Amino acid sequence: MGLVQAVVGAVGGVLADQWKDFYTVPEGLPATAALFAAVPRGTNAGRGSNTNGSSNIITNGSKIVVPEGYGLLLMQDGAITAFVAEPGGYEWRSDDLNSKSLFAGDGLVSTFITQSWERFKFGGQPGSQQAAFFVSLKELPENRFGTQSEIYWDDGFLNTQVGAVTRGSYTLKIVDPILFVKNFVPASYLQPGKVFDFTDLDNAAAGQLFNEVVGSLAPAFSLYSNDPSKGNRITKLQQDSLGFAQSLSAAVEQGYQWKSDRGLAIVKTAIVSIEYDANTRELLKTVQRADALSGARGNVNLQASVAQGIQSAGENGGAAGVMGLGMATGMVGGLGALQQPVAPAAPAAEDPVAKLQKAKQMLDLGLITQADYDALKAKALGL
Repeated sequence: MGLVQAVVGAVGGVLADQWKDFYTVPEGLPATAALFAAVPRGTNAGRGSNTNGSSNIITNGSKIVVPEGYGLLLMQDGAITAFVAEPGGYEWRSDDLNSKSLFAGDGLVSTFITQSWERFKFGGQPGSQQAAFFVSLKELPENRFGTQSEIYWDDGFLNTQVGAVTRGSYTLKIVDPILFVKNFVPASYLQPGKVFDFTDLDNAAAGQLFNEVVGSLAPAFSLYSNDPSKGNRITKLQQDSLGFAQSLSAAVEQGYQWKSDRGLAIVKTAIVSIEYDANTRELLKTVQRADALSGARGNVNLQASVAQGIQSAGENGGAAGVMGLGMATGMVGGLGALQQPVAPAAPAAEDPVAKLQKAKQMLDLGLITQADYDALKAKALGL
């Protein structure tokens, strides 16, 4: 007892001619609209004129058109009596034994909806009057997040705590409309003329989601930077919208059960800006220098350094000059009594980059192991 499917897929002109009056999605909705009442449409076979009536109450024989990208919810006394996720034309028949209450559809929503329907399905026999609502199954954009002060997390690559101020946006998707309506949408939105919009500043429920996302940013950054499959690099965050979306979705699910309790999922993110604190910026500079000395790039830098040293020695007399200086020093040393001993100059503090160059040269010559080199690298960089 419920809905009878008249046509599957897009509703063409022939059906529209047959259905002079039907209910469907209102016109002029913003792309961020998530839930709204169905509106009656008539005049000119439903094409060209939209009466946008205020009542979303359907009765026996009422026709309903479900467009692509939307789901239909029928309710009685606050309980969901039917749900449709398949686009097409339907007729409400509370007394038809062949009617159905659930058309889950194919794709992402099927599994979740079936589970939720078994959990919340209407226990009695639906009456002849039902309230019709539509819920968007599309990606809902322009959901923003941002922090006013630094957030901190433990970074797996830098092996320390880092901090940053960040802002950006994400796209949201309702993957289980039944959970969404039953557990999250305030009752004040389940009436004609009301639109539940996540970007509405006056929507307190949507504002709660903003706060929960901000509270999940630090765990999300930590999940991302400690995931080896993502390279353990926080510097990749702004280029990896899908990868960070997975981390952010996992963080809000762990902290606030968005998917399992509310039927919501974050599918994409866009980090507009991320400004690291002073200590993190210095650490990242050190890592950049270390990267420049590793692998093939390190060999090139080392060879250039050695070549520059040889050139400098040649300009000052080369090997002959050095030998001559040694002989002269020996001759002066023979005068012993006529020359006061000169104390050797204190060695200057060696630059970390120079230390790493020497260590890399010793590694390439087989004088030390890779483990020895890694230990010297960590000590030189202060990690």
